[in-house]
Amino acid sequence: MAKKKYYAVKKGRKPGIYQTWSDTQKQVNGFSGAQFKSFATKKEAQTFIKLDDSRKFNQSSEIVIYTDGGSRNHGNKLGQHVKSNDPAAWAYLINNSGKRYSNSAGEFGATNNKMEVLGLVNALDYLIKMHLNNCNIDAILDSKYVLNAINNKWIYGWQRRGWRKSSGETIKNKAEFIQLADLLPKFSNINFYWTKGHANDEGNNFVDHLLNKTMDDLENGKNNKLKVYDFDDKNTNEGNKNNHSNIIKNKDKMKHRDKYIDKEKSINNIEENLKQMGFFS
Repeated sequence: MAKKKYYAVKKGRKPGIYQTWSDTQKQVNGFSGAQFKSFATKKEAQTFIKLDDSRKFNQSSEIVIYTDGGSRNHGNKLGQHVKSNDPAAWAYLINNSGKRYSNSAGEFGATNNKMEVLGLVNALDYLIKMHLNNCNIDAILDSKYVLNAINNKWIYGWQRRGWRKSSGETIKNKAEFIQLADLLPKFSNINFYWTKGHANDEGNNFVDHLLNKTMDDLENGKNNKLKVYDFDDKNTNEGNKNNHSNIIKNKDKMKHRDKYIDKEKSINNIEENLKQMGFFS
């Protein structure tokens, strides 16, 4: 019996994954610049595609998470390191069958890449604490720095070499990648996809706005003491589930604290700030 194949169409009439060659041919025959390939597993096919429109993969997943990170360089020239007073922040958004949770925190003097890793680390840590790590999960990121480390399995090579590259150089953001490597094996069915940042992806835009508000607060000297909250939108009304005004609802008391954050630097009162951005009515 012939082994089952998965045909990944990266560029064609309708990009996606197909299980028969005849269906695949319909998408690529006569299509200029078609890109497609067969794989033995669905996960390999998904990795090959890495579609910009990640929403095509969200419809069958129980949980979809968006994570992001960023930093602001004040007057730095291209290629220079961040300064000690440059704000940086991470954020995540988790959609669990209509219930949405989000969080964000920041610090000074951290790089964009460090925040990108921490955004994912904190989202995964939250899912584990909520006992959701065995669900079907799609993780949507705009950071190829993080995605390549996972999908190309670089992170496991670094781990085997004592967190060094093949050249012997110690990797950057070692502590954060160690945390990520500890979390990933605890997920039984999670797939990672890339989405274009600052484009038309609603979830990606949400976490981008959230982390920028965190950096605004840091720059304005607000909330110097740690008070990190998670948020739970319990309104699952189908007519409103895609409305930003129902994405976040501040809990009265902190019920969860993210593990991987700088305990001297963070924010609170995110809900009030998001109201000013128009996410709440």
